[in-house]
Amino acid sequence: MSEARDHRQIARDQELFHFQEEAPGMVFWHARGLQLYQALESVARALLRAQEYQEVRSPQLMRQPIWEASGHWQHFAEGMFKLQEDDGRGLALRPVNCPGHAQLYRSALRSYRELPLRLAEFGVVHRKEPSGALQGLFRLRQFMQDDGHIFCRPEQVAAELSAFCQALRELYRAFGFAELSVGLSLRPAQRIGSGAQWDSAEQQLAAAAAALGVPVLEQPGEGAFYGPKLEFKLRDRQGRVWQCGTIQLDFAMPERFELEYVDADGQRRRPVMLHRALYGSVERFLGVLLEHYEGRLPAWLAPEQARVLALGPAQLEHARALCSALRRAGLRALVDSSEERLGGRIARARQLQVPFLLVIGAREARDGSASIRALAGPQREPREPCSFEQAVARVAEACQPPPFIAGLPG
Repeated sequence: MSEARDHRQIARDQELFHFQEEAPGMVFWHARGLQLYQALESVARALLRAQEYQEVRSPQLMRQPIWEASGHWQHFAEGMFKLQEDDGRGLALRPVNCPGHAQLYRSALRSYRELPLRLAEFGVVHRKEPSGALQGLFRLRQFMQDDGHIFCRPEQVAAELSAFCQALRELYRAFGFAELSVGLSLRPAQRIGSGAQWDSAEQQLAAAAAALGVPVLEQPGEGAFYGPKLEFKLRDRQGRVWQCGTIQLDFAMPERFELEYVDADGQRRRPVMLHRALYGSVERFLGVLLEHYEGRLPAWLAPEQARVLALGPAQLEHARALCSALRRAGLRALVDSSEERLGGRIARARQLQVPFLLVIGAREARDGSASIRALAGPQREPREPCSFEQAVARVAEACQPPPFIAGLPG
């Protein structure tokens, strides 16, 4: 892969983020990069609202007994950042969010009428990756999981799997990934739960994957000790395959944390726990997007969608007014008030991959208009000046997200 396609070089050119030796495997987000990061969060949150998730937040640092109960203290010890309190008790920065969500579930006695209970969190996690394994946004020590957990009755599992898988396929298409495949990770040699539980779980995952109409690859022995999972794999424009979203059936955590609900007959029963993620790691998905589009993101996703350029100090007030109108329309816009020559400012906006430049000179200031120059793709001549209202409408229309995303709740 050429350096120009590397997401780290794209980030330098577009002022998105950087890394430093003083914080290995962790990201310094610049304002433009954070705009892009938050745009991904906004899409995920809209899908959460559509699927009736409750967004929650759980602690990043928890004591040893919780990690022992989840199995991470024993099975993931080398991947955890561990600490010790003054009295000698152990703690760990969370490598996953699921034990925290289990605590939220068990904070109250649940009725079968509350299920499925869908909890979601944009949770920062820490993993003690070897320094030699770190690779930009693709392998980090600190990152955010767009994590969610569904607590449901056994008879609700199939519907929850179907809803998640169908929506995820449409989400990836909206981001420009037409080719999707699924890995079905099956029971490992060391596992818990009965054979009947594993049979049922694997059959339901296989059925949900088959309904998508995409290639499904069985991965024997690749499931976790507590349950099988689906791994969603995207193919980018360079032909590379990336494993992103997942959904997993969990037998262990409801048992280990003694999670219960009261059924219609008054009996206490164990819920099934589904772990699911849309992006997997928000940072990693962002890196995949940058390389998939070679830095030229679609206008709806660009961290800066429009830049208003005042040709001189006399036009600055008009430029600010137009920028405010763009922002009121929901667009990510800035004013360029620098004294650099016009050609240099256009070149800078092009390097930053700003899709639209709106130029205000003396004539435009006098008429209350702006000239629109589309910077994406081949060089284009600016359109004839149009009113502020027309300029805002044209740019807003060009920055509309794909129909699936546009149709999600705001």
